[in-house]
Amino acid sequence: MSQYYELYRSSTLGMALTDSLDELITSGQINPQLAMKVLTQFDKSVTEALGAQVKSRASFKGHLHTYRFCDDVWTFIIENPTFRFENDVVTVGKVKVVACNAKKPGEV
Repeated sequence: MSQYYELYRSSTLGMALTDSLDELITSGQINPQLAMKVLTQFDKSVTEALGAQVKSRASFKGHLHTYRFCDDVWTFIIENPTFRFENDVVTVGKVKVVACNAKKPGEV
């Protein structure tokens, strides 16, 4: 079985799913093992859907405030980044970028 990152569990959709699963466990409608299977499938489905269906590109520039590399995951904190999309330019105060290896274990 392939291992997927749990990055999207902290998204709005992931948090709503987690809250719903917690309620189902608390009410006795499902067991914790089933909830974990659902979350694992969520990790896989979101990763595959974003990889296959998102075709937009963006670039950004800003001041690199902090970076770290731990457990094969890069984390960057960018201050005052300017994002350039196809027809839009957006500037924000700060953004956190998390980058993980897209290759599955054993791939070259």
